[in-house]
Amino acid sequence: MEQKKWGLLDKMLLIIVNNPIFHRGAPLKFNYIVFLTQNFSNMSTLRFHALKASLDRKPIKVVETEKRSSLFGLNVFNDSAMRQSLTKDAYESVNDAIEKGTKIKRSIADQIASAMKDWAINKGVTHYTHWFQPLTGATAEKHDAFFETIGNGSAIEKFGGGQLVQQEPDASSFPHGGIRNTFEARGYTAWDPTSPAFIYGTTLCIPTIFVSYTGEALDYKTPLLKALQAVDSAAVAVARYFDKNVKKVNASLGWEQEYFLIDSALASSRPDIIMTGRTLLGHSPAKGQQLDDHYFGTIPNRAMAFMRDLETECMLLGIPVKTRHNEVAPNQFELAPIYEEANLAVDHNSLLMDIMEKIAQRHNFKVLFHEKPFEGINGSGKHNNWSLSTDTGVNLLSPGKTPMSNLQFLAFFINTIKAVNEYEDLLRASIATAGNDHRLGANEAPPAILSVFIGEQLTSVLNELENVTQGKLSPKEKTDLKLNVVGKIPEILLDNTDRNRTSPFAFTGNKFEFRAVGSNANCAKAMTVLNSIVANQLIEFKKEVDLLIDKKDMKKDDAVFNILREYIKKSKNILFEGNGYSQAWEKEAKKRGLSNNKTTPEALKAKTTKKAIALFEELNVMNRVEQEARYEIEIEEYILRIQIESRVLGDIARNHIVPTAVKYQNVLIKNVTGLKEIYEDKYKNVAKEQIELIQEISSQIESINSKVTKMIEERKKANVIGDSEKKAQAYCSKVRSYFDEIRYHCDKLELLVDDEIWPLTKYRELLFTK
Repeated sequence: MEQKKWGLLDKMLLIIVNNPIFHRGAPLKFNYIVFLTQNFSNMSTLRFHALKASLDRKPIKVVETEKRSSLFGLNVFNDSAMRQSLTKDAYESVNDAIEKGTKIKRSIADQIASAMKDWAINKGVTHYTHWFQPLTGATAEKHDAFFETIGNGSAIEKFGGGQLVQQEPDASSFPHGGIRNTFEARGYTAWDPTSPAFIYGTTLCIPTIFVSYTGEALDYKTPLLKALQAVDSAAVAVARYFDKNVKKVNASLGWEQEYFLIDSALASSRPDIIMTGRTLLGHSPAKGQQLDDHYFGTIPNRAMAFMRDLETECMLLGIPVKTRHNEVAPNQFELAPIYEEANLAVDHNSLLMDIMEKIAQRHNFKVLFHEKPFEGINGSGKHNNWSLSTDTGVNLLSPGKTPMSNLQFLAFFINTIKAVNEYEDLLRASIATAGNDHRLGANEAPPAILSVFIGEQLTSVLNELENVTQGKLSPKEKTDLKLNVVGKIPEILLDNTDRNRTSPFAFTGNKFEFRAVGSNANCAKAMTVLNSIVANQLIEFKKEVDLLIDKKDMKKDDAVFNILREYIKKSKNILFEGNGYSQAWEKEAKKRGLSNNKTTPEALKAKTTKKAIALFEELNVMNRVEQEARYEIEIEEYILRIQIESRVLGDIARNHIVPTAVKYQNVLIKNVTGLKEIYEDKYKNVAKEQIELIQEISSQIESINSKVTKMIEERKKANVIGDSEKKAQAYCSKVRSYFDEIRYHCDKLELLVDDEIWPLTKYRELLFTK
């Protein structure tokens, strides 16, 4: 008997055979596997079986018996758990580490570890892991049991301070950008006490940083913590101009996670979704999002069951999710929490994305975080709402009730704008990925040009401040300024509800909303850059204000007004209130000297400039080696993602689309042959449409094969380029340029070929099957 050759179709069958969604978790018997093999003899049959499976779904029953508030944080070793479990010395030591950054003594660490172990074991935990965020974009964990043998056939549960504080995972396969050799596997994870340990399943997860043997950061958390420390120090120094009691400033973050929910059977029937997270082919359905009937509409029953289940898990893990709703595109949704301290918020978002994928499997869904999974409808972002708050309870980006508090607001407000103006290209680089390139500038997403939207009323305030007299202010001018300009800011902001949906960086009343961040991103990348550039700007601001006070004998208010006036003048280029999609804005932005980096290889160059390297080095956020390593990692990731998409696209086009088109063409040829037998010489009159269709299909097939061949040749050329930057440019401009062309011809065939034999699940089925 000839041995069977396994092709992509067979591999897809294996996915189905091993996927419990088709057999409700029960083991598949051999005769059922034979049935699948016989009946899924082509991809179109797989498509229709997947469609039937999705239509037969019923919402999974979710039982909610307790109030959210009573569930919140039950599986977190938070302040409440520590108060109950730790000695006074141990509790104070952890708090000092969180608030002041002090080190925890080894003896105290042993006490904390023992208490943490007992707390976890009482909740059914058997293992622990150092949970970290390497530069893969995902989270990482290696589980070890508390179990330890002690000889004589006996064992105990053991977990000491050494295991809590530091671990040494095998780091050989994590991205490192040349920081170390592959054969040097050593890397260290170290406990981050500012983010509490939590239980997921039967594992105690301890948030940690991840560094190389020589101390360089190999994760997202380490630079973020340093950036937050920098902005804390710089913001405290400026805030003390207005309130001497301020001792600490926390950066807060509230993310808004957008995502798509697709039935798992339908997703499994699409090789492109499985392999790349997005559809590389597919003609737009007649109805998409043009009726705006999905946005804020009634949440479908299955999706609601998923959300309820997810929110219960989030409550147990202390993730303060609050808002859920339908987004603009069909089967697109959003989830948003109450804002938190930025480091904890980043951890919670990374954890949430892991949980969402697991809960989605439970509900027979696949969750898509790709920024542009479907052509022609909205992509998904992750808006980062950022602000600064003092330990005295004041939001520094929210106006107060007095002119003095409003002057403080203006100081932080204008300095943030100035920071973005100075480093707009670096901020753009922080959100640059292959996926986000598809989203930026498309539909409702912001453009690739970074600009700041503040609204008409605040623009008017800045215009008035710009005219402040240079030098010392007269008593009359100072009074007028405080009463008629600064004093009226609160009532202005009450009416300032307009939001420019095309702005990448918008002020929204008491925070800045960084809207250009992609849905699949780790928020730490954008937050590290934003907090660093604001810290740097606040340091410069204090130097300049102090100089006027010391050298020019100015009063503090006069000095602050003078510096802010100059900053307003210097930052005008970054302010934009109009339509970010217009060609007129592109021309205007170019005149203003703003960058317009539409692709990741172009955008990432900003990370290697002398200006960027100096910024992070001076703030002690990252050294040159770490920055250059991250650039190499991100460039390499871009290359690999485009390479994978190119291979998948070529495979689907040649092995699925073209054979299906030929099969349908043969049906048409048989039809024409039959008509010729009946009508003889007059057959062309009755077979005209079929003949034209045969010719049209041949033309599309020829175009597909030609362009796939050319794409492969360009890929081969790119693969031999040694320089990573040039290689990325080649993949971007030479290889990727064929994607849309190949897609165009494949999508044309989708409209020509009989629906019953079309191999790929169509957009209308993916997007409108609830």
